[in-house]
Amino acid sequence: MTALGEELLSTFDSLSEPERLEIVLEILKRVIHLDFPPLSDEDLVWNAEELFLELDKQESGYK
Repeated sequence: MTALGEELLSTFDSLSEPERLEIVLEILKRVIHLDFPPLSDEDLVWNAEELFLELDKQESGYK
């Protein structure tokens, strides 16, 4: 990721929740019309693994 992308995410993280939601909605409106190629099985497995690892990490914090 570029330095500009990192800065954008850092700025996003510093916003209040209502501001973040407003930004997310605007980004979703803009990307909905992009033509994304279909995800490969490998991509889907990798994403699922990342999600499950994050959920496991969150759940271990609740114990």
